[in-house]
Amino acid sequence: MTPTTPTNPPITPAASAGRADRAFFITLWAAVTIFTATAVGLFIQLVNGSWQSLTTFGFGFIVDSQWNPVTGHFGALPMIYGTVVSSFIAIAFAAVIGIGAATYLAEFAPRQIADPLATLVELLAAVPSVVYGLWGLFVLVPILRAFVDPFLQAHFGFLPIFTGPIYGVGLLTAGIILAIMILPTVSAISRDVIRAVGREQREGGIALGSTRWETTWRIVLPAARTGIFGACVLALGRALGETIAATMVIGNKSVIAASLFAPSYTLSSVIANEFTEATSDIYISSLIELGLILFIISFIVNGAARLLVNSVFSRNEGR
Repeated sequence: MTPTTPTNPPITPAASAGRADRAFFITLWAAVTIFTATAVGLFIQLVNGSWQSLTTFGFGFIVDSQWNPVTGHFGALPMIYGTVVSSFIAIAFAAVIGIGAATYLAEFAPRQIADPLATLVELLAAVPSVVYGLWGLFVLVPILRAFVDPFLQAHFGFLPIFTGPIYGVGLLTAGIILAIMILPTVSAISRDVIRAVGREQREGGIALGSTRWETTWRIVLPAARTGIFGACVLALGRALGETIAATMVIGNKSVIAASLFAPSYTLSSVIANEFTEATSDIYISSLIELGLILFIISFIVNGAARLLVNSVFSRNEGR
């Protein structure tokens, strides 16, 4: 009697799909783990590098406004102020212009115009930061110093934010440069989100007698507001961490002034300017702590945005 050779059972489609699912799950799990480990490792490294500054100055490092490398006394408040103010100036300009441009390109512009304009706007994101900085230094600064800043001071000088000497460089200039840099992010993502709103919602509004503008304002934009808000948060994150362009036009002066015409400093610009000149351990540790503060600010901004988005979804589901 001849022995029979055992044969492997055929692989069924269900078993093959199960293996693919497991491989896909493992890939996703590995990606999330790597991302989390990178963020945690970065935070730990920043804490470790800034430990001397943390133990020397404590909480006073955040609320102190004196930055003096000669005496070894460091305070980050002027840099925090400059970072926050310039970034919020940027997002205020970019949100209004970017959302308006995205709405026009997605809802009103003819296709033969919308597509080339959208491509042109997206190409602005590929321009290096140093190019924006050079343009701001040699083109924007003279225009602001000669025309815009004097006009604002002449007509709105009763406001503290438009008082004081005019230099051309300062918080307002840095905010405008950052706004130009983050505008493609706001516009491109908002345009995609607006276009993703269901066609039936537009048709329903028009069927009820709304004009095209009323349909866009009352139906399309509210339906897309979560995605638009996410685009603004992503853009704000870039503005908070921008270095070269802001360094070239903000004036680089460690002071806190109410006027938007005054020079200032950002967390990233002071690190870029002074890290190579830092000679003492406490000086280097203080600069690293500035990076830690910037990391925490970015984390808080994104966390607050996530909470706001979740609250919007919760209200919509509760209706």
